[in-house]
Amino acid sequence: MKIVPRVSVVALMALAGWVLGGASVSLANPDIDAARANVERHRQLPTFEAPGEPFNAKQCMAGKKIMAMPVSSANPFNKNIVQSMVEVAKTVGFEVVEWENQGRPTQWAQGIEHAANNKFDAAVLIGGVNPAVLGPQIAEAKKAGVGVYTAHMYDTLQTPDPSSELSLNVRYHLAGELLVDWMVSQTDGKVNALIIGSDEVVPTSAFVKGITDKLDQCGEGCKYSYVNAPIPEWATKVQPSVQSALIADPTINYVVPIYDSAAQFVIPAIRITGKSEQVKIATFNGTPFVLDAIRAGNVEMDIGESIGWIARSILDSSMRKLCGLETKDELYVPFYVFDKSNVESAGDPAAFDQGYGDSYLTGYQKLWGLE
Repeated sequence: MKIVPRVSVVALMALAGWVLGGASVSLANPDIDAARANVERHRQLPTFEAPGEPFNAKQCMAGKKIMAMPVSSANPFNKNIVQSMVEVAKTVGFEVVEWENQGRPTQWAQGIEHAANNKFDAAVLIGGVNPAVLGPQIAEAKKAGVGVYTAHMYDTLQTPDPSSELSLNVRYHLAGELLVDWMVSQTDGKVNALIIGSDEVVPTSAFVKGITDKLDQCGEGCKYSYVNAPIPEWATKVQPSVQSALIADPTINYVVPIYDSAAQFVIPAIRITGKSEQVKIATFNGTPFVLDAIRAGNVEMDIGESIGWIARSILDSSMRKLCGLETKDELYVPFYVFDKSNVESAGDPAAFDQGYGDSYLTGYQKLWGLE
């Protein structure tokens, strides 16, 4: 359903830095049974499926070393991926070194230069380090024999920067569709969602499109609006923007911060406006403090990703690339829905890698010939 805001609403949104968007009119009705079935599938513990043929990882990785560069070492999600990679690599018998940084492109450039000057076999750019801004450094690294890979950055429907020799992409658009299926199943197809994204993050456009395309198919019972809140502005922009929106449109029933760490600024906005019973939060990533917020009743659901599973998937494809084996252009990261029914499995307080089962632990051990 197309949103047609009143002039007074537009003024409020403009003050908060809003960009409005709406679903086009559709004769379709949401398939509520299908939505519920998709949610239920993602409530089941993921099981390991080998992403390739077994190989002798210890033998082919002997003497090799990889630099892992998170988008920012201050980001706990990406930081913990790298820390897990470091520990898992030790069990295989090679070295992973983190390039610590605070998310500045100049620091990323220094990291690539360090990899080139210190004979690393590969540098993996994780979670948003954009190779497009590192062209000269990547060119020099390649001359020095360093493979440059990206991981957990692009959506599978996006075209990665050609300077990356291996791109391990994520189906962010499917996470977006799952968020919509959750909202549809909880509201019987009557969704009015406020979506919060960060346009500077590379997969945001595909992620948001997954949400809005699915809502466009929902029919006249569904509508949405969107705000761009760059990550450095979350603390100053998210809460006032959400408050303004909830006051301007009292029919909003979901706020969807597509990256769940922004939920910390959504929760007080909902509370201050007195909308805690009406407005729910659905989000993505599985960050521990957000899972704790589910337990406390402040967030309704979070689509989680296992840090340990991500780390092993990145290493698996990176090792295959360095060992001359076939690789795929997708990161093997199952999505798992946390809500009040299962959040206790994540620990109390929640931990980054609890609640996902352990099939991937033995799965990768066997796949790499370690047992």
